[in-house]
Amino acid sequence: MFTEKDLQQLKEKGISVEMAKEQVRNFENGFPYIKLAAPATIDDGILKIENDRMQEYISFFEQKAPKLDIVKFVPSSGAATRMFKDLFTWRDELRKGTSVEQLSAENNQAARFFDEMRSFAFWNDLTEVMDKNGMDATELYDKKDFLPLLDNLLDDAGLGYALLPKGLLQFHRYDSFSRTSLEEHLVEGANYVKKENGKVKLHFTVSPEHRGRFINHVGSVIDSYEEEFGVKYEIKFSVQKPSTDTMAVDMNNKPFRDSDGSLLFRPGGHGALIQNLTELNEDMVFIKNIDNVVPDRLKQETYTYKKLLGGILLFLQEKIFKILNEMESGTFTEDEYAVARTFAIEYLYIDPAKLPADVSTGYDKLREILERPIRICGMVKNVGEPGGGPFWVIDKSNGTRSLQIVESSQVNHGDTDQKKIFEQSTHFNPVDLVCSLKDQHNNKFDLRSFVDPETGFISEKSKDGKDLKAQELPGLWNGAMAYWNTIFVEVPLITFNPVKTIMDLLRDEHR
Repeated sequence: MFTEKDLQQLKEKGISVEMAKEQVRNFENGFPYIKLAAPATIDDGILKIENDRMQEYISFFEQKAPKLDIVKFVPSSGAATRMFKDLFTWRDELRKGTSVEQLSAENNQAARFFDEMRSFAFWNDLTEVMDKNGMDATELYDKKDFLPLLDNLLDDAGLGYALLPKGLLQFHRYDSFSRTSLEEHLVEGANYVKKENGKVKLHFTVSPEHRGRFINHVGSVIDSYEEEFGVKYEIKFSVQKPSTDTMAVDMNNKPFRDSDGSLLFRPGGHGALIQNLTELNEDMVFIKNIDNVVPDRLKQETYTYKKLLGGILLFLQEKIFKILNEMESGTFTEDEYAVARTFAIEYLYIDPAKLPADVSTGYDKLREILERPIRICGMVKNVGEPGGGPFWVIDKSNGTRSLQIVESSQVNHGDTDQKKIFEQSTHFNPVDLVCSLKDQHNNKFDLRSFVDPETGFISEKSKDGKDLKAQELPGLWNGAMAYWNTIFVEVPLITFNPVKTIMDLLRDEHR
């Protein structure tokens, strides 16, 4: 199957021959669908924390967190190309001779964009770069000559926004300045991951071609944020490992080759970041996407619920470590086992069928369950956003249930019962996680050991006019965390404000 050149290419990427063959087998066999048991709902898989209890968790977090090593982990490698899809379409229409008036009359979104273009956070930067290019942005805007404005916004000769990652785009405009989404994460970090010595850790995963831009941007703004918040930032960047790329195949499941005969590899999707997480050394990790930020006036609820999730994590972790220490003491009694079993069922949502009532047969299984990484996942009410949600899933090997975040692509919509369960989901996954990555002895878990390899995804793409099949690894918050201890907690919708298109920045939540 593989030539000497192929073997050298695999070696350079750090991909074993067996792993490459396994990827081909995945294409040949496909990935099985998830088997849903029921949607996770309030009081059946999703916690709804009332005010008094909420304050207890927040206080617990505020007491414990400053003494811990915490990092804010922000996936940031995605390009903003899709954000500007409509702008490319509108620019093409203008180039064809369509007037702005006609375009606006036919498209409400275009009309709004052109009407409010000067209110975007990027406007000042756009006027500056156009001034350097010998153009007056304000004059062109007043004349409704939008083509050069779009050219300078999107193309490399101007701001080059179409090719930049979202983290480097100006998101929010304040009275006398604007902030990129990366800067908004700096502000967030100073408010809930600050250690007692004032250190604030953030980790951004970026694409290799933009790493230098990220470093330069942070270098240009960090001093002002350190002074404003009285903190010292420690900011690191990492990229997806080449070893997490996946091989593409043709429509006959044979390795797809470029014009020079080399194997074609594609990024393995956000599931590849489980490797980046594994390499972290911190006690606790907050995970949130780069584009899910709000201006200062709306941040307080974000801080409140981040601390809530963190407090729940620390509370459960303390209980788990106490049980594990008792188990290791050598005097773990039948009564202690009964109490620990009840805790695992009621607080960690472990299926009782996984834990025999008798200590002699349940001891090892209890310990195995407790010695896992923990994730507390914020869930918002479903308002029709595309993406995954919280479900009870059936383990096909033994019929037991567990809580999982499931994407639509993992569900067999041709099965009427499965489709119905999926459509009954009440909540949506906004990617709002707090994770514990160490055991009771402060040793790091190898997170790759807790991945369900059968939860990958295959899609059809094309390259140079030829059809191909691509493979994504189990998603970071889906199959990559399938065997973690998982707790779902309802959080308010205001904590979820992603920016998928340029028009999202005109929503009230981003003003």
